[in-house]
Amino acid sequence: MTVEPNEVIEVLNRPLSREMLARDVTRLAYVAMDGTPRNIPIIFAWNGAEIVMCTPKNSPKLPSLRANPMVALTIDTEAHPPKILLIRGRAELDYVDGIPQEYLQTTSTYQMTPEQRVVWEAEIRSLYHDGMVRIVVTPTWAKLIDFEQTLPSAVEELIQQRQERQRA
Repeated sequence: MTVEPNEVIEVLNRPLSREMLARDVTRLAYVAMDGTPRNIPIIFAWNGAEIVMCTPKNSPKLPSLRANPMVALTIDTEAHPPKILLIRGRAELDYVDGIPQEYLQTTSTYQMTPEQRVVWEAEIRSLYHDGMVRIVVTPTWAKLIDFEQTLPSAVEELIQQRQERQRA
C-alpha cells in the first residue's frame, strides 16, 4: 500500500494525533534475528517529523533493526473507546555519546517529584555512560483510529456489509 507523504502529514497533524504523539510510550514492532515478531513497549519523543526512541548500545533489538529496519509503532489509550495511532516506517540507528536529549525529554510526563527526577537522571547518566543508540523513525504510513470518525478497515467493511443486508 503506497501512501503519499502529504497524506501521512495530514494524519499526524490532526489534533488527536498530536495528543497521541505527546504521550510517553509506544509499542515498537520489528522482526527479530530468529525471524519471529517482537512488539515491545518503549518510551519515545516526537520532534515534529520523526519518532525518536533510545536504547542501550548492547540492546538485542539493534542487530535485528540493522538487518530489517522496517518497523511498526502503536500509540494508544487505555480508556474506552480506545484512541489508536498506527505508524509504519524505517528505523535509522544513530549511535551517540552520552544521553540523547530525547531520552531525557521522553520521561517528562512521568509522575516524579523534582528530587526523584534528579536521582533518576543521575542513575541514567551512570548506567549509560558509554552512550546510547537513537532509533529514529520517519513515518511513511499512518492511520488514526478513534472509533468515532475513523474505524479499523475490517470494522468499516462489516458496517458496510450490515448496511447492504439491511437494504436487501
